[in-house]
Amino acid sequence: MNAELLYEKLLANLRNRSQTGSFELAGLAMGGAWIAERLAKDLGLPHYGVINVAFHRDDYAEKGMTALRTAGTMTTHLPFDVNGANVILIDDVLLTGRTVRAALNELFDFGRPAQVELMVLADRGKRELPVSADFAAEQVQVPEQQILVLEKDAAGKFSFQLEERV
Repeated sequence: MNAELLYEKLLANLRNRSQTGSFELAGLAMGGAWIAERLAKDLGLPHYGVINVAFHRDDYAEKGMTALRTAGTMTTHLPFDVNGANVILIDDVLLTGRTVRAALNELFDFGRPAQVELMVLADRGKRELPVSADFAAEQVQVPEQQILVLEKDAAGKFSFQLEERV
């Protein structure tokens, strides 16, 4: 699976949408924030937001220090008024829906948007919550014991790696 090709699909979709109305981008830390940053640059947007879900996770006790490290390196930052905004949440991989639920909780801590949509590079299925992406660049099948990890190189190009679930 080519993450760069999936990024191009996401970018094309947003280019079409930008002709029909305004929206704010907010990427979920880490991978979604990398994607939102690049999308904002490629679309000529003045800014993008970052949403860190660490403190709204339902597995916070289990993730513990990992969640704290993520929260410390990439904090929530929304440089736009959330109230009444059309917000597009960006994430790299959608699986259970739990991270999206946590992101919505964090987003609503900052106000009440008019609309929230979800766009992802890869949708793995296997939902545990009633969450679906408004746009997924690709539906993917990955063995349950593996996770799909987005990586970014020094030039800002994306790739996916498969790792064993710990």
